[in-house]
Formats: sequence, C-alpha cells, structure tokens
Amino acid sequence: MQLPAAFIQKYQDLLGDEAPAFLAAFDGPLEKGFRVNPNKATTAAMHAKMDAPIAYSPIGYYGKVNGNALEHLAGAVYSQEPSAMTVGEFAKPELGERVLDLCAAPGGKTTHLLSYLQQTGLLVTNEINPKRVTALGDNVERYGARNTVITNATPAALAKELPGFFDRILVDAPCSGEGMFRKDHDAVQYWTPDYPAECATRQREILTEAVKMLKPGGHLIYSTCTFAPEEDEQMMAWLLATYPEFELEALPKTAGIADARPEWADGNPELAKAARLFPHLMRGEGHFIAKLHYRGTDTVKVKKVVREQLSAPQRQLWQVFERQQGLTSLSGLVLQAHGDQLYGVPELMPVLRKVKVFRPGILLGTFKKNRFEPSYALALASDGLGMTTVSISRDQWQQYVHGETFDLATSAETGFHVLVCDGLPVGYGKIVGKTVKNFFPKGLRFLATPENTEL
Repeated sequence: MQLPAAFIQKYQDLLGDEAPAFLAAFDGPLEKGFRVNPNKATTAAMHAKMDAPIAYSPIGYYGKVNGNALEHLAGAVYSQEPSAMTVGEFAKPELGERVLDLCAAPGGKTTHLLSYLQQTGLLVTNEINPKRVTALGDNVERYGARNTVITNATPAALAKELPGFFDRILVDAPCSGEGMFRKDHDAVQYWTPDYPAECATRQREILTEAVKMLKPGGHLIYSTCTFAPEEDEQMMAWLLATYPEFELEALPKTAGIADARPEWADGNPELAKAARLFPHLMRGEGHFIAKLHYRGTDTVKVKKVVREQLSAPQRQLWQVFERQQGLTSLSGLVLQAHGDQLYGVPELMPVLRKVKVFRPGILLGTFKKNRFEPSYALALASDGLGMTTVSISRDQWQQYVHGETFDLATSAETGFHVLVCDGLPVGYGKIVGKTVKNFFPKGLRFLATPENTEL
C-alpha cells in the first residue's frame, strides 16, 4: 500500500522501534468477521462457520458471511470487522437501560448493543446524515428490534430534548479513518497531515453535546477507527480536564489489545486505561476505545413519555389481527398510528418536539380498507411473541425471496402467517388453502440459488 510520506514520518516518530512492524501491517491480510445474534436461532450452517471464535467477544467469530444468505437476511448474523466488535463489548449495556448510539450508521455498533439489551429498555440510535440513516434503519429492522427509535438529528438537537436522560452513551466518532486504510484504500486519498486536527474539532463538539445527555452514574464510551493521538489520547485528556466529573475505567486487554499511550497526550497515566488496537499486534484493523464513568449529581426533570395514538376503528382492526395471530404480548410498546402506518413505540421514549425522527419504533403494519396488513419488520421481530407460524424449506425460501407464490405440502388456516425457515422468521405470507401469497418486500427481492445464498 502506498501510504502518505507524512503519515509514515508521523508514526515513525511516535512509535520508534515499533514503527517498521506497524507500517508493514498495512500490507498484511484483511481480517473478516461476523457476530451471531443471541436473540435468534442458530442454524446448522451457522454452527459450521463458528469454528474460529474471537477471544474478546462471546458472539464474534473470524470468517466471512454472505449478505444474501438466509441467516443474514433474517438477522441471525451480522458481518463486522473483528476489531470493531471490541466497541460493542466494552459498551455492553445492562438489561433495561436507556442507551444512545449517537453516530450510528450503518448499524454495526447498534446491532451489537441490541444483542445485549434483549428487547428491554430503550435504544435511541442516531445518524445525522440523511443519506446514511436508511442503511441504519434496514439493519435495525433485520435484527428484529422492538425497543429502538431511530433519529436523524444533530447531537445538539438531541441534547436539548434529552438532557440527563441516558444510562449509557456510545460515541463512535467520525474520524480521520487511519485505522481503516487497509480495509478502505480510498481513505488514504482523503488523509492530510491536518485532517486529524480537523476531525478532533468536530469530535469535541460532539462530546460536548453527548455529556449533556448522560445521567449521573452513567457511562460514556468513546471510540474511533484512527491511530491519531489528536483524536484519541489527546481527546480523552481534553475531556477529563474539561469535565472533572468523569473518570476512565480500565478496559480488559486480551488477544493483542494494548494500553493507550499516555505519552501521546499529557502524560496522565490514567489514559493507559483506554484501549488501542494495532494491526501489527492483533487480528484486526485500528481502533481506539475509552470507557468513562460519570460521577455528576445533577438531576433533570423527566420529560413526558409517549402515549397511545390511534383511532377507535384502527384499534379495532389491530385487535382483530392480534386475535387471529395469537399475539401474546407487545409489552413495553405504545401503539401509535402515523397516517395509515401503525408503530409500536418504546414506552420509555420521551416525546420529541424538535428532533427529526426517522422511525419512532417498530413498524407493525399498515391499515388498509377494512383490514390490517402486517409488516416485514414485525415478522422479523416475532420471536417470543407467540404468533402463528408456518415452516418452509430452503427451496421454498428461495422462491419466497424471489417474489414467487408457492404451495405448501398441506393446507393451513387462511390468513397471514409468519414464515419460518430453519427456526428463523423470514417474513409474512398470506395463506389460502395450500398456496402462500408472497409478501416479501419488493425492494429486497432477488434471484436466489443454493450457490448465491450459501452462508
């Protein structure tokens, strides 16, 4: 790889005798990885892939997975670069917590957090870029989340609405991307000697707003995918000096994860509690992670939470659907109709007045003339809800994702059923006799074969 001369000189000066191994790592192999979703079934194909576990993640594995595979489309696996998994592991939330992923697209960290929340609490996942928030929404939907609100807002706008609200905030900050040079060669072209300092200015602005949203006793997790001290150790030194209510927590270092470098900032030995991931020391790309505990005492008045919002006819149609489906419970959700679409909004979510909400909760379905049509998102989130299901084969699933109508071996009760393949909900079908009418989203359809859908 052709690295910028100024980049080479910078890290020769910083790393000294360690620099040759560091620079040589950029020509090394790119590691692939994936996580399994502990809230979904594990198929035989997944078991066959899970032969190289990642030491620091109980749900992470080295290896590559196919984006067209059933397991990926059903949210049972998520492709993620191995070192990026450290962030979700260090940020691991407790059940029932209110969590914010502030810079979330495309959703790797968000889905990792969802793995540990297990449909409890609240996850607000935010992406400021309107072009990237759609991908975030797709990944949240695929993962089967029922406790998640997606916003498309600036950190400042969120901070005004949600001061002192969150138990845990993850800031996976936009950065100079030096740690991704091996993965994304285009990132090398954007780099200049001044770029890390420019990124650091934006990071300070983001952290200033993030701090406002953390409740006393909460945790702030800060991460980047760069090696630049300006954005890593020096950023944490600035935060500790600016906000003395914060203290760093020591992160466990395994599988080549190293201490951060206090000598690259103000020399405060506490900075070594943060973690650095170098490609010459471990199997993965470059990252920096710090976890901070907030010892502030200020409390903020709790905002009003969301309330039910649907008409009597809409409620009646939904109740008919509930009975037909055998839906046991949507506990923790408040029903809200936005036009003809029905959402289940997490009951912990405050009312937001001046924040752009991309998705207020899980889309349950659409009201149509005298009926309710369930959504793809509800099918993917149906685990544990007691809904009526019909099992289909892999061959039938391939027909389904292509948009075809197909027949079952035996007839089933007329109506909507969650289709399940290898224990994984894959979408809705409307059954009439033996025939399954296709409700797989048209925008996701593709020609599936055993070869192009192998995990």
